[in-house]
Amino acid sequence: MGLFSKKKKAESLSFDPEKEYPVLRCSICNGEQVAGFRDRATGHFTEVTLIRNEQELEEFKQRCNITEIVKEY
Repeated sequence: MGLFSKKKKAESLSFDPEKEYPVLRCSICNGEQVAGFRDRATGHFTEVTLIRNEQELEEFKQRCNITEIVKEY
């Protein structure tokens, strides 16, 4: 593996829908989007991946087995 080789992505992400929900955090300043999970009890956000385009968002949804995602600004 070289210094700049691409990392392999995990096949699927598992999360407990009763404890967490998927969130897409969006910056209003620069448009950066980060996908992750927010804990329902504490509100803590766990960052999973940077979303740069629609294709990466769809891949995240497929890995989590979800159809919709909440956007937070």
